Amino acid sequence: MDQKPSEREALEYEEKNRQLFESQVKLLKQFLERGAISQTQYDKSLHDLIEKTGYRLSE
Repeated sequence: MDQKPSEREALEYEEKNRQLFESQVKLLKQFLERGAISQTQYDKSLHDLIEKTGYRLSE
């Protein structure tokens, strides 16, 4: 029973993943701004997140 997701479902899935990525980047920035993590930790975490998701920052 392999069902391919519809194009709409695939786009919704992709959009949700993109929103999750952006949310995680925002959280990392907040941690950095508040001193909860160092610049080195931020850079490593951001790099790992980009590697895992394949997304890039939209700034």
